[in-house]
Amino acid sequence: MAWPDTMRKLVESALPSTAESHRTTSSKIRVSRQILTLLHRWAGLFLAVFLFISGLTGAIISWDHELDEWLNPHLFERTSQGESLSPLKLVDRLEASDPRLLVTSLPLEPEPGYNLTLGVHARVDPATNELFDVDFNQIALDPASGEIRGTRMWGEISLSRENLLPFLYKLHYSMHIPDVFDIELGILFMGIVALVWTIDCFIALWISFPSLKSWAKSFTFRWRQGSYKAIFDLHRSGGVWIWGCLLILAVSSLSMNLYVEVMRPLISMVSTLHPDPFAQRTPNPHDEPIIPVIQRRQIIELASQEAQRRNWTTPIGSMFYEPDYGIYGVTFHEPGEDHVDFGLGNPWLYFDGQDGSYLGDRIPGSGSAGDIFLEAQFPLHSGRILGLPGRIMVSILGLLVAVLSITGVVIWQRKRWARSRMITHS
Repeated sequence: MAWPDTMRKLVESALPSTAESHRTTSSKIRVSRQILTLLHRWAGLFLAVFLFISGLTGAIISWDHELDEWLNPHLFERTSQGESLSPLKLVDRLEASDPRLLVTSLPLEPEPGYNLTLGVHARVDPATNELFDVDFNQIALDPASGEIRGTRMWGEISLSRENLLPFLYKLHYSMHIPDVFDIELGILFMGIVALVWTIDCFIALWISFPSLKSWAKSFTFRWRQGSYKAIFDLHRSGGVWIWGCLLILAVSSLSMNLYVEVMRPLISMVSTLHPDPFAQRTPNPHDEPIIPVIQRRQIIELASQEAQRRNWTTPIGSMFYEPDYGIYGVTFHEPGEDHVDFGLGNPWLYFDGQDGSYLGDRIPGSGSAGDIFLEAQFPLHSGRILGLPGRIMVSILGLLVAVLSITGVVIWQRKRWARSRMITHS
């Protein structure tokens, strides 16, 4: 036997045949698919209840301001006549009349026909070194007289008219899981849910396409071939059709709930980020608020000077003070446009509450690609980035997320019953 033939046979005997190689590859693919299917099943069962609730509540809170005003006209609609007083003067009068209160958010220009909606935080009682007992965190003030038109505890577990929309809003992103040791467990937990959902989006897409030859089946619905096939296709094909939108909802949920813990560090690995004053500070415990030394008027003056330096012409619209961080925020918008219905939002300037030093800004659409990506998360999640059509789309998506959650559980339960019957008959 010639030497080349001997070598060829030795090599051929050492290597698996083409058919064998295909069988091995197919076997590995099947095993990988089985593992991914198992991961998708258990991830889906873990996510189902929370995504069902978040989907339904998300469909509703896309219209939270409109529904809240409809349910609670006494909190929003102005009934008095006469010229509106300065919001700063009304806030000073309120704090003087009730020393327990620190006003933490306020509009600086009354919206015609509306009351002033203020956010408040309890101060520390010097006699006990504990927070005053205040059973509300929002106040509606008449802009002409300063009369209190109503109060409520935003986010309270309550189905009353005043609290229904805030209750649903907080349920959406935290499930009302209580804080423990100043750790917002609800936000943290729903951030983990969002992380699992994001990963599961890619797993679900992979297992939805079993082969290149049958890819078209993953887009079809077999409505007339029995209830199980219809439910299965509604879950699989329905998820494929809206996969990109589901991924946006999952990633934006992750970004908002685990912004400091996960998303900002992750994006900073691939893009330089603008400094965030909140990400650079450790918050105080909620029952140890940082009382500002610099007053609101001084902050407004500083913000006005900074705006003039930047040649901004939009007026100062509202401001807040975050007592856990000791930071003032001032935003620029026309009256009534604090809830932006299109684009990336309003510009903000931030100042230290102790010495008034400038801490930074947030200018929508500016900065690095990473900055813009992070700024877009809430507008994307709420649909407000596209205005009214976006909000309608998000409401529909919320309902579809709930449907996908239900169909996933139904598919799992039917397969479980089928396996039980097979074991019983064997």
